Amino acid sequence: MAQESYVIRSSSRRTRTMTAFREGGDLVVVVPEHMSGRQRREMVPGLVERFLAKEARQRPPRADSELTARAVELYRTYVASHTDGPEPAIGVRWVGNMASRWGSCTIQTGEIRISERLRTMPNWVVDYVLLHEVTHLAEREHSARFWGIVNAHAESQRARGFLEGVDFTGRHAQE
Repeated sequence: MAQESYVIRSSSRRTRTMTAFREGGDLVVVVPEHMSGRQRREMVPGLVERFLAKEARQRPPRADSELTARAVELYRTYVASHTDGPEPAIGVRWVGNMASRWGSCTIQTGEIRISERLRTMPNWVVDYVLLHEVTHLAEREHSARFWGIVNAHAESQRARGFLEGVDFTGRHAQE
């Protein structure tokens, strides 16, 4: 596995364990203050390797780069200011097996699946579905706070109406 640079911080609050996390784009390792330089040289690289392996496993597979970039942009524009947590790893891909939903999100991994049916729809409709799903990364339920974030997008009401019209037409075309 490729080695990545990292920052080591000593903590008087840590007495026995080490931890690694992302802060911005940097990898930070926090170690007990009393840990010797030799112990750090021996133990920290293994922790970093395990952290990077776990991070690689959590990255969504087969992500569509254009959709992912758009989802990240929407997250940063509308959602990031509503959460204290770090920016999640986000990956978006098209799926063809969604008959009754426009999108879905796995909160634990940041994987977002978007229905193939959206490919032919206007960009502002796709943006609405992406925003809906990335908002779940900060707000799991369809709460008032959730809808406040989603509705901050200028086209959200229009897109919701568009999708309701598509659903209605699809249901009634079969009759």
